[in-house]
Amino acid sequence: MSRSPSALPVRVGVIGARGRMGKTVCEAVKGDSECELVAELDLGDSLDQLTQQRVQVVVDFTSPDVVMDNIAFCIKSGINVVVGTSGFTAERMAEVELWLAQRNSVKVLIAPNFSVGAVLMTEFAAMAAPYFESVEIVELHHPEKLDAPSGTSIHTAAKVAKAREHLAQSPDATLEESMQARGVFVNGIPIHSLRVRGLMAHQEVILGGVGETLTIRHDSMARESFMPGVLLAIKEIDHLSGLTVGLAPLLLGP
Repeated sequence: MSRSPSALPVRVGVIGARGRMGKTVCEAVKGDSECELVAELDLGDSLDQLTQQRVQVVVDFTSPDVVMDNIAFCIKSGINVVVGTSGFTAERMAEVELWLAQRNSVKVLIAPNFSVGAVLMTEFAAMAAPYFESVEIVELHHPEKLDAPSGTSIHTAAKVAKAREHLAQSPDATLEESMQARGVFVNGIPIHSLRVRGLMAHQEVILGGVGETLTIRHDSMARESFMPGVLLAIKEIDHLSGLTVGLAPLLLGP
């Protein structure tokens, strides 16, 4: 999918524009000839600016406590939304789908990770998962990250679990130690979260069988690694329908 060379630039608004990710998104949008940054909003700014500036696509990098209100406003206003904010549960996604049912022309893309490498890591892990007896996920981030486990690891666990749904759960004979040491189980897949100064965003999926292991790891060392995915989502979201979770449909097709 690609935009027509004669198409007008997409009018973009960024919510959370003064945060670390928001600032990087603003710079990326300004540097792309197919986009035009027309609204930069942060805490306390009126969302009415989005309609006043005729924004076509909003990028939200805010926080879990405000993101749902932002999405609701955008859907009601007929504005497509690209969401990088974390903290999305199945219940929250179901609520977004209910809102979209009232405005079926609006599209919402919620991406656990905008890095091309991270998307491929998840896909590769799902491909490999049916061939190994054991699988666990380790996600490593900087200590300012608000949620644990990360949205990327939860999304990966869901995909891996679906690929393994015909298999028995990974063997685990742990009895005496605290089960908290085994991480958080998401869809039956253990996830271990590390928050360490000096890290950015990292994840590895460790798969094991008799006499062998396979480790699939991705590392983001800078926020700029997420920008190609953000720009792709901005420019191609209109080709989607309703609620889409993850960048894979735009990168790899449905």
